[in-house]
Amino acid sequence: MANDIPMCPLVSIGTGIDMVCSQDRCAWYLPNVKKCSVYMIAYDSMQNINERQRAKQLQK
Repeated sequence: MANDIPMCPLVSIGTGIDMVCSQDRCAWYLPNVKKCSVYMIAYDSMQNINERQRAKQLQK
Protein backbone atom coordinates (compact mmCIF):
# COMPACT_ATOMS: atom_id res chain seq x y z
CA MET A 1 0.00 0.00 0.00
CA ALA A 2 1.07 3.57 -0.56
CA ASN A 3 2.69 5.47 2.30
CA ASP A 4 -0.02 8.14 2.23
CA ILE A 5 -2.73 5.68 3.29
CA PRO A 6 -2.97 5.85 7.10
CA MET A 7 -2.97 2.59 9.05
CA CYS A 8 -4.97 2.04 12.23
CA PRO A 9 -2.78 1.02 15.16
CA LEU A 10 -5.79 -0.11 17.21
CA VAL A 11 -7.50 -2.34 14.66
CA SER A 12 -4.15 -3.71 13.47
CA ILE A 13 -3.15 -5.02 16.92
CA GLY A 14 -2.58 -8.76 16.89
CA THR A 15 -3.63 -9.27 13.28
CA GLY A 16 -0.22 -9.15 11.62
CA ILE A 17 -1.91 -7.08 8.91
CA ASP A 18 -1.93 -3.29 8.63
CA MET A 19 -5.59 -2.28 8.67
CA VAL A 20 -6.62 0.94 6.92
CA CYS A 21 -7.73 3.84 9.12
CA SER A 22 -11.42 4.70 8.86
CA GLN A 23 -10.49 8.36 9.48
CA ASP A 24 -13.60 10.53 10.03
CA ARG A 25 -15.64 7.50 11.09
CA CYS A 26 -13.29 6.85 14.03
CA ALA A 27 -13.52 8.55 17.42
CA TRP A 28 -9.70 8.39 17.77
CA TYR A 29 -9.04 10.25 14.50
CA LEU A 30 -8.02 13.92 14.68
CA PRO A 31 -9.18 15.51 11.42
CA ASN A 32 -7.40 18.82 12.04
CA VAL A 33 -3.97 17.11 11.94
CA LYS A 34 -5.09 14.11 9.86
CA LYS A 35 -3.57 11.68 12.36
CA CYS A 36 -4.71 9.10 14.85
CA SER A 37 -4.74 10.31 18.45
CA VAL A 38 -2.88 7.12 19.45
CA TYR A 39 -0.10 8.14 17.08
CA MET A 40 -0.11 11.70 18.47
CA ILE A 41 0.09 10.47 22.07
CA ALA A 42 3.05 8.25 21.20
CA TYR A 43 4.75 11.05 19.24
CA ASP A 44 4.31 13.58 22.06
CA SER A 45 5.66 11.05 24.58
CA MET A 46 8.70 10.39 22.40
CA GLN A 47 9.36 14.13 22.12
CA ASN A 48 9.05 14.50 25.90
CA ILE A 49 11.52 11.67 26.50
CA ASN A 50 13.99 13.17 24.01
CA GLU A 51 13.78 16.56 25.74
CA ARG A 52 14.44 14.98 29.13
CA GLN A 53 17.43 13.05 27.79
CA ARG A 54 18.88 16.23 26.26
CA ALA A 55 18.41 18.09 29.56
CA LYS A 56 20.25 15.32 31.45
CA GLN A 57 23.12 15.42 28.94
CA LEU A 58 23.44 19.18 29.34
CA GLN A 59 23.61 18.83 33.13
CA LYS A 60 26.66 16.55 32.89
